[in-house]
Amino acid sequence: MDPSQIKNNQEKLFGIFPPVSTEDWEALIAKDLKGADYGRKLIWKTMEGFDVKPYYRAEDLNGLEYLKTFPGDFPFVRSGRIRENNWFIRQDLVVENIEKANKKALDILMKGIDSVGFILNSSRVPSIDEIEKLMENIYAQIVEVNFICGHQSPEVLDIYLELVKKYNRDLQKIHGSTNFDPIANLILKGKFYNSEKSDFETCKQLIEKSKHVPHFRTIAINAAIFKNSGSSIVEELAFGLAWGNEYLSRLTEDGLSIDSIAPNLKFQFGVSSNYFMEIAKVRTVRLLWAKIVNAYGPSDTEITRAYIHTETSDWNKTMYDPHANLLRATTEAMSAIIGGTNSLTVRPFNAMFEDATNFSERIARNQQLLLREESHFDKIVDPSSGSYYIENLTNSIAEEAWKLFLEVDEMGGFIQAFKKGFVQGKIKGTAHKRDMAIATRKEILLGTNQYPNFNEFILKEIKPEVFNAEDQTNEHALAETLKPYRGAMAFEALRYKTDKFALKHSRPQAFMFTYGKLAMRRARSQFSSNFFACAGFEVIDNNGFKTVDEGVKAVLNCKANIVVICAADDDYPVIAPEILKKIGEKAIVVVAGYPKNIVEELKSKGIKHFIHVKSKSDI
Repeated sequence: MDPSQIKNNQEKLFGIFPPVSTEDWEALIAKDLKGADYGRKLIWKTMEGFDVKPYYRAEDLNGLEYLKTFPGDFPFVRSGRIRENNWFIRQDLVVENIEKANKKALDILMKGIDSVGFILNSSRVPSIDEIEKLMENIYAQIVEVNFICGHQSPEVLDIYLELVKKYNRDLQKIHGSTNFDPIANLILKGKFYNSEKSDFETCKQLIEKSKHVPHFRTIAINAAIFKNSGSSIVEELAFGLAWGNEYLSRLTEDGLSIDSIAPNLKFQFGVSSNYFMEIAKVRTVRLLWAKIVNAYGPSDTEITRAYIHTETSDWNKTMYDPHANLLRATTEAMSAIIGGTNSLTVRPFNAMFEDATNFSERIARNQQLLLREESHFDKIVDPSSGSYYIENLTNSIAEEAWKLFLEVDEMGGFIQAFKKGFVQGKIKGTAHKRDMAIATRKEILLGTNQYPNFNEFILKEIKPEVFNAEDQTNEHALAETLKPYRGAMAFEALRYKTDKFALKHSRPQAFMFTYGKLAMRRARSQFSSNFFACAGFEVIDNNGFKTVDEGVKAVLNCKANIVVICAADDDYPVIAPEILKKIGEKAIVVVAGYPKNIVEELKSKGIKHFIHVKSKSDI
């Protein structure tokens, strides 16, 4: 049925109520704001380069042509599926011992996953006997099998296809992938596997070898690298699409058809806890990829459909208060699934700072299984369709990503843009902004830079690499590389340093010297307590002192290292110098807040330290 016919047949609800115009809404908002700046109060200026309005209406959907399509229709923004929203639940495992890896794979398959990723040893090519033992009792027609084997992909693919034929499997029902991705190697190590020419020749060979296995994808586009290096959503999307287009452009020039290339490509994107943006991003991947592939003249629009694997991002995961990672990963999984991902890996909540445990792996699996089996996320295709907010986010992300994609294209494609440092420059700029936003608490990492667990201490030995960016740069690098890291690293390193110090010495104490007006002293005390607890300090909070002498006596009795004066601005000129004089060199005195009108006066009287909402935690 034509969508317009459906619209005509719909019964209008609440027809007895008169419509309210946008002008009327705006007038009411202006009244409620009482003269406050509308843009500053209500407009969200995103890091993606576009503004988000406080509300959207039906009129904001005007001009979005894809809204006239059904799920499964080009350009697939409304999903590549028609009747269901099922996805592969994937878990990866490192293959150190063939028998143990096979046993573990069988175990997790019995516990609900239907996609397994084997991370193979990169130092040598496995034998056919080893792959056969690895796959023992794994029925390839119902399990998606992925080999994370990089430059060994041609040999592994040969072995796997030989085994598929040996066991008479139906090639039309074989789902899986290898992750041959020379451009990822360039991004992380600064060089190709062998050489640029040789690696693209290998891409051709992989496509030729897998031509009879339509659901087995051999070439990867691991755009999650951008997310884990601190990029914006728009940058991750635009550069990921440009990366994919590099394969299309180069391989069609080498004589392959778009019909053979596009179905062999598999995107991988990271998903963060920016819930609605991530839903819109997954939808936008399909929208723009369909547009790109269609420009190459495929024989059927089905060729233009993107295959998307998503993975919960490492960038926003934390070592302190690690169970918050469970909450983050759940919303991330929801975003990916609602957006229409084809497969999803939820990383164990502790995998960023220690070896995953049976418990953390089980919870990671169950997060997806719960969304499928209890919340029934697999039953509804494109549930976000028609949401004024998500549809506008989808359109805005698409517009900004397309602009950046065209910039890369004008430079000669992704590889040239990367060699020139354009990609790295963009991402480093965004990562710096995000780092500063975390340092000043404009971007919150729960339990790390805001609302820490005051009683949490990490006393065990943590590997140094947990606190450092991942640098895989080869000594013969052709370009500057990207170095994935986590946004929490700087805070964690500071707090862990405090925890280690406390093993041999007493834990540093921050004493809240609360005085005066209740509302102001409590607000500043709460802020200051969070501020110092994020650095691992023991916080001594107080209800409030009636006199300076009473507070000073309490300070001297507990022998605190830092004293934070928490009071109203008009109290500071009187009490701050007096407190400083009476405490002397026994503790560092800090003023909570930054009262501009009296800062210089306070400094002239010896007050050197101030903490406020724009402070970085580096005292």
